[in-house]
Amino acid sequence: MKKLLLGIAAFALLTLNAQAANPKYVIQISTDDARTQKIVLNNAANLQKYYGADKVDVEVVAYGPGLGILTTGSKNAARVEKMAMNNITFSACQNTMNGFKKKKGHFPKLTDGVSITPSGVVRIGELQQQGYSYVRP
Repeated sequence: MKKLLLGIAAFALLTLNAQAANPKYVIQISTDDARTQKIVLNNAANLQKYYGADKVDVEVVAYGPGLGILTTGSKNAARVEKMAMNNITFSACQNTMNGFKKKKGHFPKLTDGVSITPSGVVRIGELQQQGYSYVRP
C-alpha cells in the first residue's frame, strides 16, 4: 500500500511539473522574402505578448535564404538583437553559413545574440522531439 501511495504521489508531481512547463515554439525561416521575415518576428513577439516573455520558450531557426534575417546587414538586425535580449532564441544554420563562405569567400556576419546550430533542419526536428510546436509562416 505504501508503494502504491508513493507511486501515485510521484505521478502527481510529474503531472504538475509537466503542466507547469512553459509552452515551447520553434519558428522556421527559410526564405529571403521580407514580408515573411517580418511575420516570423511578429509571431515570436506575439507569443511573448500572449504568454508573457518569461512564460514561453521561442526559438527562431534560420537556414537557406532565410539566414539573411540574422545578419548585420538585414533591415531587421536591430529588431533581432533586441528580441534576443528579451528571451527569444535565434539559431543560424552552420550548413548555410558554410555555403555562403564557399560562394563569397567569408562567413556572413551575424547579429549579436544569434547562436549557430550545425543544421537548421536538424535543430527544428530536435526541438519538435523536445515538445516544441512548429510554426512556419
